[in-house]
Amino acid sequence: MWLCRLLVVLIVFAVCIPAEAQQPAKVPRIGYLSPFDAARESARAEAIRQRLRELGYIEGQNIAIEYRYAEGKNDPLPGLAAELVRFKVDVILVAGDLAVQAAKKATKTIPIIMIGPGSDPVEAGFVESLARPGANVTGITNLYRELGGKRLELLKEAIPKLARVAVLYNPANRGTVQEVKEILPVEARTLKIALQPWEVRDTAGFETVFATLSKQRPDGLYVPAGGSLINGNLDRIGSLALKSRLPSMYYNSIAVETGGLMSYGPHLAESYRRVAYFVEKILKGAKAAELPVEQPTKFELVINLKTAKQIGLTIPPNVLARADKVIK
Repeated sequence: MWLCRLLVVLIVFAVCIPAEAQQPAKVPRIGYLSPFDAARESARAEAIRQRLRELGYIEGQNIAIEYRYAEGKNDPLPGLAAELVRFKVDVILVAGDLAVQAAKKATKTIPIIMIGPGSDPVEAGFVESLARPGANVTGITNLYRELGGKRLELLKEAIPKLARVAVLYNPANRGTVQEVKEILPVEARTLKIALQPWEVRDTAGFETVFATLSKQRPDGLYVPAGGSLINGNLDRIGSLALKSRLPSMYYNSIAVETGGLMSYGPHLAESYRRVAYFVEKILKGAKAAELPVEQPTKFELVINLKTAKQIGLTIPPNVLARADKVIK
């Protein structure tokens, strides 16, 4: 009798072990929310994926990524953020100030990782402090506003006779207005530069402004970060600046690759790769509230020498020698 019972126990044990072993492990799900389209986000997304692979997280194998793009429009962001929350993702990566706001409104519990918003995250109310974020948001901040004075200085060094600089900006973006009205004028006075702010409120406004600039002929053009309207049209702005033969300065290299003259800002590839660090920490149990927001430590100056030649500008050798990347 005891032998029969033993056989039953052994059979049940043998059946249960494989069943338990076959239970699939939970695959972490990452949400990716951007105000731009997939093409505009490709370099950023690939840099993050590459670093995740190096850390052992391979999309389609042991992690899943849900991408949501607002295609250059702000209105879809809240709905896309809510959709990612309904999917019960484990973490949400957000690109841009408005995407951070949308994600924060959609969830108070799912960790949110900022991918370099343009605004100061403390002033914008995204976190309590950089050292102690305090809620469910952390990540990377890119210091775009704080570097405004340095960009003007570099533009002046490239064009010693620089006296009048047009500033193209979106007045609906609070951080940009602060840069244009408060930060840039301080450095401009030191450099003896007159700033000429030009508002752009929609995509049709770019051609209108550049048509006027072509007639007024300022000595240069400065383009600050400014939400999806400016950020999503950098290639267009760079092309228009080249067509208008305007030496132009930007906060990242996208516009420089399409005709802009110069850019100075955080080394974007390094910043994007660093996002994967936050993903790994959170997937391993860390709390966003306790992960300090990081600022960039590596910056790059990019100069388009081909553009300089096309607009008849000679970049001084001392400025050219400091460039981290030269487009020829």
